[in-house]
Amino acid sequence: MNSRTMAALCAMLMFLPWGCLAAPPAAPLLDPDYRLGPEDALKISVWKDESLTQEVVVRPDGMISFPLVGDVPAEGKTVEEMKEDLVKRLSRFIPKPPVSVAVTKVNSYKIYVIGKVNRPGEFLLGHYTDVMQALSLAGGLTPFAAENQIRVLRRINGEQVVYPFRYGDVRQGKELSRNIMLQRGDVVIVP
Repeated sequence: MNSRTMAALCAMLMFLPWGCLAAPPAAPLLDPDYRLGPEDALKISVWKDESLTQEVVVRPDGMISFPLVGDVPAEGKTVEEMKEDLVKRLSRFIPKPPVSVAVTKVNSYKIYVIGKVNRPGEFLLGHYTDVMQALSLAGGLTPFAAENQIRVLRRINGEQVVYPFRYGDVRQGKELSRNIMLQRGDVVIVP
């Protein structure tokens, strides 16, 4: 193909949302180890059975409801574990059901930043976030913040665990291991 033909082809393809001869944008990828949580939206389908294709939302109790099998625990499972559980449950009604499970919306990965930051509140995240990134989302510290007395509260098996975070040290490149990845439900407190 000569350059004149290529230019003409590009001119014709410019109306495409991804531009001339570029690949379309890739669908976002979900970490295979991602654990489902309340408010996450899933699309579950059984191949060639429209009545068993549904969008469901993980309820606050961690369950979903699906035809034929009723309530199914979802919270804390990976997508693959959810699929295997549904295949097992549906096998009582359908031999070797071809089930697919996809996360359509990640709504459960929320963290909270409170105290002396410019924009305290709840943050719904679509990606893993560390403490420094969370503080950035909250607009940074106010001039009156005690930057080396920040705490991260995390609930583990019903118990509150406190992780100290020294912003000033991390900012200077010290104690970088304290810049932990936040988990669903973590609270960053800036006194």
